Amino acid sequence: MGFFKKIAEGIKKTKDAFSKKLFFAFSARELDDEFYENLEEALLTADVGITATENLIEELKDRAFKEKVKRPEDAKELLRQIMIEDIDYDVPEYEYPLVILLSGVNGVGKTTAIGKLAHLFKEQGKSVVVAAADTFRAAASEQLEVWGERAGVRVIRHNEGADPAAVVFDAIASAKAKGNDVILVDTAGRLHNKKNLMAELQKICRVVERELPGADFRKYLVLDATTGQNAVSQAQIFSEDIDTDGIILTKLDGTAKGGVVLAISDEIGLPVVYVGVGEKIDDLIPFDATDFINALL
Repeated sequence: MGFFKKIAEGIKKTKDAFSKKLFFAFSARELDDEFYENLEEALLTADVGITATENLIEELKDRAFKEKVKRPEDAKELLRQIMIEDIDYDVPEYEYPLVILLSGVNGVGKTTAIGKLAHLFKEQGKSVVVAAADTFRAAASEQLEVWGERAGVRVIRHNEGADPAAVVFDAIASAKAKGNDVILVDTAGRLHNKKNLMAELQKICRVVERELPGADFRKYLVLDATTGQNAVSQAQIFSEDIDTDGIILTKLDGTAKGGVVLAISDEIGLPVVYVGVGEKIDDLIPFDATDFINALL
């Protein structure tokens, strides 16, 4: 199945909730106050969020005036362009060796995302090792090993309660010895107000930077799309404690709140790098702004 078809199916719930209100808005005869009110309601229905919605509408009004757009059908095409521009980031190509660290609160799907990322890189011909640095959650390492077997990658783990940074240290040593291309680091779920856990995350980062100073090190925050605007709040808070390079948005297929992608971009200024659109091992896909907006509209 192609990426566009996967994203289109993945945001079906969002589109179904969004499309009727959007159709109603764009069936207007002119770009008057009522048109913009109906458009605002449609965007909020998709959980684009108040701030991002207001900014989108203001930009649409401004561009429509400057480009002398009068008809709602032309305004829809203009809105499409604006939305794509707002979420289309220039994400640098990966360089190898590559380290990807995943963080986030409990239950967002970090371990599952690690397993699917491992599969994705293996499919690209890369050699992968996984660091099971979630040593707090019962059976976290066992769950990760199941994913490792499915993806055909090695998993470096310690006993429950071990120092997560030590697990990462050993995974890096193993990757160096075997010449692996990619190291994926799973971490324990943590709340932003647990300062000891945030400090632990920073310690892991220091280990990576010390042991692999020349590596391409990406720090991704995993967010659950079903939480909508709460995901935006999590991103804001995590970004205060750790430099975040991008977002992995999971469970997009299970929610009508897919518009949160626009809210994340508008309020956090971070790219969505991957999206989860199903339960299968190949259902974590690279995010494409044009495909996403075309599927949504």
